[in-house]
Amino acid sequence: MSTPYAKLPAWADYGLIPLVNLLVAFIVAGLVVLLVGENPFRAAAILVEGAFGGGQAIAYTLYYATSFIFTGLAVAVAFHCGLFNIGGEGQAYVGGLGVALICLSFDGTFPWWINFPLATLGAAAAGALWALIPAYLQAKRGSHIVITTIMFNFIAASLMVYLLVDVLKPAGSMAPQTRTFLEGGQLPKLNWVIEAFGLPIRSAPFNLSFLLALIAAFLVWVLIWRTRLGYEIRTRGHSPRAARYAGIGETRIIIVTMLISGALAGMMALNPVMGDQGRLQLDFVTGAGFVGIAVALMGRSHPAGIVPAAILFGMLYQGGAELAFEMPAISRDMIVIIQGLVILFAGALENMFRPYIQTIFASLKPRSAGLAAEKGG
Repeated sequence: MSTPYAKLPAWADYGLIPLVNLLVAFIVAGLVVLLVGENPFRAAAILVEGAFGGGQAIAYTLYYATSFIFTGLAVAVAFHCGLFNIGGEGQAYVGGLGVALICLSFDGTFPWWINFPLATLGAAAAGALWALIPAYLQAKRGSHIVITTIMFNFIAASLMVYLLVDVLKPAGSMAPQTRTFLEGGQLPKLNWVIEAFGLPIRSAPFNLSFLLALIAAFLVWVLIWRTRLGYEIRTRGHSPRAARYAGIGETRIIIVTMLISGALAGMMALNPVMGDQGRLQLDFVTGAGFVGIAVALMGRSHPAGIVPAAILFGMLYQGGAELAFEMPAISRDMIVIIQGLVILFAGALENMFRPYIQTIFASLKPRSAGLAAEKGG
């Protein structure tokens, strides 16, 4: 008799399984720490303390998480359409250009509360346009979206080097960056929110774009699960053949989805460019586009999962820096290994423990079994 599998409740599907995967990832990471001669329990304590042990730590963790929310949402929207947008890095990079052009043009004319929505539109438009060509090639020519988007990352990097060195760099400056934005081109900080809980902050880049990221997460939920367009996106993602049979234009839905995905990735630039650095400079994305893939996988492509997953990776970034400082034997490369283990178990091995958990649920609640037990020899 075969073992029946239970249909998991939503809390187990979207909460328990990712939690089990995360726990296993940290256990394996602890073994790695043990191999280099350090105490894994002390390392875990330092990691958590470095990420949440004070106002300064929390502010930096949420600052990193803001970027990951945007890029995670970008990947998730494409996932729902059956597309793997691996070009968030380049789309965010070009999104920074959209932010910078608005700030350089209007930072001395308008206050930040006018420039912020303009810069948001600029970032979204630039990111969407950068995703348009790969989307068109996928929809019209059958070019694989993974190949085209990852190649556009390299094109975006080269384009930004040219613009920052030869076009946007102020005269007499040696650094490949724009001039510093005036006050009208810089976002207010949200450190006061954390300080209101009695947690002092010396200085941290946690800024208003965090609230925009939360709003974007809510709007993505509305789009995917409460609109006709979202239904068409999910239909195409579940079965392109069924979508065509239902009369959903495949070319249109691919292009529209990728435009939305690129716009979300482009909006990530608001956080470092307008919220922290106050200028456009090289390498401001710092891998957030690729981390967004792991965030979307861990969050099961749902905004309610993406936000805590982004905070988790923010914790790994901020707490990892403290860990490398407190434990010299654990280098930054070791932190990357820990992050990689989380990505491995949350992404590539996501379903490793699902059959066992389904079996347990089937034994506890036989009526919820999705497959009836087979009788016979």
